[in-house]
Amino acid sequence: MFKRSSSISLNQRTPRRKIMMWLLFAAVVLLIAVGAVAWWVFRPAEFVTSGRVRRLQGWIYDASLFPDWGIEMGQRCGDAPMLFPTTGFIGVEYGDSFRPGHNHSGFDIFSPAGEENITPIIAAYDGYLTREADWFSTVIIQHPEFTQEYPELAQGETLWTYYTHMGSTDGTMSFVSDEFPAGTYNKFVEAGTLLGFQGRWSGTPDSPTGLHLHFSIVKSTADGGFDDETDYRNTYDPVAFLGVERNSEGVLICPSSE
Repeated sequence: MFKRSSSISLNQRTPRRKIMMWLLFAAVVLLIAVGAVAWWVFRPAEFVTSGRVRRLQGWIYDASLFPDWGIEMGQRCGDAPMLFPTTGFIGVEYGDSFRPGHNHSGFDIFSPAGEENITPIIAAYDGYLTREADWFSTVIIQHPEFTQEYPELAQGETLWTYYTHMGSTDGTMSFVSDEFPAGTYNKFVEAGTLLGFQGRWSGTPDSPTGLHLHFSIVKSTADGGFDDETDYRNTYDPVAFLGVERNSEGVLICPSSE
């Protein structure tokens, strides 16, 4: 025979429901708080917007459709201290983020050529070039005179310029100039010296990058070496060093080329 629950047993279950509801509410609040803290800690300087992505896709598809976006290798934008290091479009900027916790440490300058080993890359400023023994597509240049010439930019420390992706898609051919074999240290180069050519080498043959030069301004370590370029906190925004400005379309160009 069906037995109806007494009011006493119902009252005994009611606190249990309340506890479960409060626990669920507390869990939701905790998740929101954790998400907010994670956003604050790993927030990007600037998320890459869909408009920026579309511009880059358009340039890669047919750069000739956007003649005002490109900057010529060796061009000095206004009174900038450094030469523009290659020909192309600044498709990814300093501080850009494609995922939480990551900020881009320099400029990605995309060639209009569409093919590897065609678009030259030059030294942006006089200095002393190093290519570590295990560097396949990369060189870095120390600029000890820059501090005296431009103290407001160097902020009292020796700076370095970093150039990478000078290698073939499959990693079989380096496009770094033969003048700088692996294991080169402190070799003086003048601004405008040919360093190599743009490629698509990303470090892994299964995941090639787009055809571009990654260029960054790197800080020194305490002992005078170059700091870890992959962490954007160890780098400076290249905008002031290269003299580029944003045009009405939101693209970084030489002011005189708009």
